[in-house]
Amino acid sequence: MTGAGSGIGRAIALLFSEEGAKVAVADYNGESVQETAKMIMDAGGEQLAITGDVSNPDDVDRVVSSTVDKFGKLDILCNNAGVFDGFTPALDTDDELWDRIISINLKGVFLRSRRAIPEMLKQGKGAIVNTASIAGLVANGGGVAYTASKHGVVGITRALAAEFTPQGIRVNAFCPGGILTNMTKDLFQDPGVKAMIENTPIHRIGEPEEMARAALFLASDDSSFSTGSLLVVDGGMTAV
Repeated sequence: MTGAGSGIGRAIALLFSEEGAKVAVADYNGESVQETAKMIMDAGGEQLAITGDVSNPDDVDRVVSSTVDKFGKLDILCNNAGVFDGFTPALDTDDELWDRIISINLKGVFLRSRRAIPEMLKQGKGAIVNTASIAGLVANGGGVAYTASKHGVVGITRALAAEFTPQGIRVNAFCPGGILTNMTKDLFQDPGVKAMIENTPIHRIGEPEEMARAALFLASDDSSFSTGSLLVVDGGMTAV
């Protein structure tokens, strides 16, 4: 589980552990990921905490290798780590912002999947769950960099599913709408964003725990016939 130091990633890690999974939690913020690990441990779960940069191939290798060394195998990969661009307009998106968003949100998903899939092939099965976004489906879910990155995550999800499902590895993604996390809490103070949320059919912001249940479904045998699919969890935002 990447991006497990807070928000959706932490919620997924806690729920998976509650359901009996042995969870390796990774995040670039060492203090935050240790807090998540302690929460799992205090609840009686088995965990491994790893600090690393999800866009660095060496760190990605270390995360996967450490997980397999600790638990003996890798059944599920949750590609959750991501950063937002604050709805930055295209002409205000400089090279630094573009490279950061694409590197973490898109390149990171590819690097982690490329490293994890061989471990899953050894046992002939596995599940990859990617955190996409409604920005992977529509053009008003973020700025140009974030939107491009999440459209890319949708593409990777489908391409990997087509290639590896015949070998036992299901690959799916869920697409959150407006979710209250540390990354988004300031954003939801913006009047325009508030109005957008209020105009959704459900009339509220989503919670990380609601996203965790979507991830659990896609990772579990309850979704055994789902691969290359996108589970939209947005309070109806893209329905109107």
